[in-house]
Amino acid sequence: MDHKIHNQHNHSSEKDMEKMSHKGYQNHHAHMVVDFRKRFFVCLLITLPVLALSPMIKNFLGWEFSFAGDLYVLFILSSVIYFYGGWPFLKGFWDEAKKKSPGMMTLIAVAITTAYAYSSAVVFGLTGKLFFWELVTLIDIMLLGHWIEMRSIMAASRALEELAKLMPFTAHKVRRDGSFEEVAIEELKAGHKVLVKPGEKVPVDGEVIKGETSINEAMLTGESNPVFKKAGDKVIGASVNGEGSIIVLVEKTGKDSYLSQVIGLVQQAQESKSKTQDLANKAALWLTIGALTAGISTLFFWLLFTEKELYFAIERTVTVMVIACPHALGLAVPLVVAVSTSLAASNGFLIRNRLAFESARKVNAVVFDKTGTLTKGEFGVTDIISFSENADKNEVLTLAASVDSHSSHPIAKGIVASAKEIYDVTNFKSIPGKGSQGIVKDKKIIITSPGYLREQNIKVENKKIEEIKKQGKTIVYVLADNKLIGAIALADIVRPESKKAVAMLKGMGIKSIMLTGDNSQVAEQVAREIGIDEFVAEVLPQDKSARIKEIQSRNLIVAMTGDGVNDAPALAQADVGIAVGAGTDVAIETADVILIKSNPLDVVGVVSLAKSTYRKMIQNLIWATGYNIIAIPVAAGVLYHWNILLSPALGALFMSLSTVIVAVNAKFLKVEK
Repeated sequence: MDHKIHNQHNHSSEKDMEKMSHKGYQNHHAHMVVDFRKRFFVCLLITLPVLALSPMIKNFLGWEFSFAGDLYVLFILSSVIYFYGGWPFLKGFWDEAKKKSPGMMTLIAVAITTAYAYSSAVVFGLTGKLFFWELVTLIDIMLLGHWIEMRSIMAASRALEELAKLMPFTAHKVRRDGSFEEVAIEELKAGHKVLVKPGEKVPVDGEVIKGETSINEAMLTGESNPVFKKAGDKVIGASVNGEGSIIVLVEKTGKDSYLSQVIGLVQQAQESKSKTQDLANKAALWLTIGALTAGISTLFFWLLFTEKELYFAIERTVTVMVIACPHALGLAVPLVVAVSTSLAASNGFLIRNRLAFESARKVNAVVFDKTGTLTKGEFGVTDIISFSENADKNEVLTLAASVDSHSSHPIAKGIVASAKEIYDVTNFKSIPGKGSQGIVKDKKIIITSPGYLREQNIKVENKKIEEIKKQGKTIVYVLADNKLIGAIALADIVRPESKKAVAMLKGMGIKSIMLTGDNSQVAEQVAREIGIDEFVAEVLPQDKSARIKEIQSRNLIVAMTGDGVNDAPALAQADVGIAVGAGTDVAIETADVILIKSNPLDVVGVVSLAKSTYRKMIQNLIWATGYNIIAIPVAAGVLYHWNILLSPALGALFMSLSTVIVAVNAKFLKVEK
């Protein structure tokens, strides 16, 4: 039985791979849960008469129950439990033997076979004591432990199953005549239109072409607040529609959809190799070899150097074999990998490269691209200056916003977004390369650049304006009837989360560095506002990779965060490449981790989760190996002088408990940001 995340990337088609990797994984473990449960209860039922017929139990209870041939009945019942209940372990031993990789199943198979063969020999004439009751209770407990373990594995990886369940099965397709018909999701193709009613799940990835609503995307992106959607906005399949009805133009379905890509990436990350897993595998192999050596040594010690019977020596040997099973060790890392990967996905960041993600715990420098990462990549008003006694700052902004409400220029949009009120405008005109104008409240209002003022010989002497210029901000001027009444300064809006993210990284001992193509004044202003440790300005996209290399040359382990397109070379050069604000485009080849939202705090979440994941792995490995270091000598009988002995069944119980502790510890993993 293989408890590792199964590699299923060798199938012929993408469709087969998706089906096998997700459904196959879940169905395999679901079948094992049912199988172990069934074997456990059947064996438990047969165990009762085995205990009733066992001489040692009868002597202990003072029970004189016996009949002719009772030992043969005991042998038959125990044989049923050995072959039926022990079959998973015997089969597992055979699989390990074929791979020449002895492990947990080898130890269990050797232990139960030794006990069964010895007891059977006693029934048919060998002098000694029967070992059947210990054998059957041992198998019962091993089955119970594996049943619990399989349930834990399924619980740890259930995020994939839950993601798959998110997608609705049907949709309201819009016919050409405007009527609706309910169709299966599989029938939808790009270009079709679907109606999404209030409270329903969005069936596809697409674009809203009619209607307005709020969409809950929490299960997909980690965004807790509903997101307002209107015509032109993108929607993600499986998100939950709010209060409005919308018509959506289908863009992606099936394996091309965002949800399918997420499932694929989560599965890929869970199946990818882990350096810590290599350590665990080596430890498990050496533990198996050590356990077999310890078991044989225990047998010969009690036979050669004490006066104990063969029965006692075999009991000690079997207990050593059982208690040394590297069960917990085999699960220590895979369970943490499964939990961390699904936890990351539910928080809006997807792990593409497991090894790079694990190295994120060692990152001591995070390099941020400025525009679109630390800032929103859109203009916002930072300063308003009034030159007229008749127009206060709010009036200057309102007049400018009223005229600019008719313009599509990014600066105009920034001014409009900052205004609380808009006046009626007539005779709007665009002034190419200079600005725009219109009639507002019977006044000719012009919103223009410094170049226009120079052309009109309008001089501006203001200390505040000079200070703003030094900060590298964009300045536009507002004129009323050709008289200068005010100025508005704009800059790329800093994300509110950026300052907190940088402060948290600083608290973790991680240096924050900003790379930007903007001029030094703008870069310095943003760096000062956010608290960036270091910045490099006027960097061309093609030069960012060289800058990353230079930072790495300072013995810094670097995580680069960028938009995943023009930052691709830098993302590839960095020790950990983090694509920020990928939205529904999760297929970014150069990134190791993909952030769905443009939230710098998610970068902190990635580093924090990497540290927590490694910590959980080490905790599990220490527990699994440390437990065996203490338990094996006790099982061998080193405390016999003080009348402390472990029976095989009790050893199996402790071994199973160790497995459960490892599983529970993995489940306590969480994202801190």
